Amino acid sequence: MKQIKRYKIILLSAILSTLAFGGDLKVGATPVPAAEILEFAKPILAKQGVNLIIQSFTDYVTPDISLNEGSSDANLYQHKPFLEKMNKDRGFKLAAIHPIYVVPLGFYSKKAKSINELKNGAVIALPNDPTNYSRALILLNDNGLITLKDPKNLDSTEFDIIKNPKKLKFKQVEAAMLPKILDGVDGAVINANYALQAGMSIKESFFHENDKSIYTNVLATRENNKNNPDINKLTKVLLSPEMKQFILQKYKGEIIPAF
Repeated sequence: MKQIKRYKIILLSAILSTLAFGGDLKVGATPVPAAEILEFAKPILAKQGVNLIIQSFTDYVTPDISLNEGSSDANLYQHKPFLEKMNKDRGFKLAAIHPIYVVPLGFYSKKAKSINELKNGAVIALPNDPTNYSRALILLNDNGLITLKDPKNLDSTEFDIIKNPKKLKFKQVEAAMLPKILDGVDGAVINANYALQAGMSIKESFFHENDKSIYTNVLATRENNKNNPDINKLTKVLLSPEMKQFILQKYKGEIIPAF
């Protein structure tokens, strides 16, 4: 009886220890900047008893599939319009916890030195996922290359272009591939995270989004997981002054804190 009682005490202690100090927290992320930001958060969370496991993804769709299926507890890589589109199109029940940073879209070219040098009929590559495709068109509209019927329509497509003075042609390409195919097109609208991975700088772009962008990347989880205490701890670390300083110093304006 004493051995059984002792075993129960040890088991209870283990359970209480797990509750007190958290456990594994699996968070999906693209390599730059999300995974790097999470790497900075990892030792801080470890002191709070949370073992942060960073799951690296190279595309924009798989992380949400993993999160929806329960293979991830949260993810950090997408803006809210993209998350809402995934929920609508795929029936996911994902929720944005808090905005963290802006990854600005920029327009790049290796065949022209300025907008004026873009030739008539130039081929412009755009991200092929629906939200960033529309976002890229809005960026081109805001900088005078095209005119959209309603620039506030976040679902704009080429059919909504009412003016295209240079008769630009558009080619949709997987976002991660845009830096690699830049030599083969006249210009491309590229997400800053993929530009950074390719050794490019937002300063090389002809124009780009600023910190007023509505496309702020968020920490996301499932609707039924929003009250997970370990996710709350991660949120606080991501919104801390130390994290803001890290982002500002490491990315020097290429990635913009949203808090």
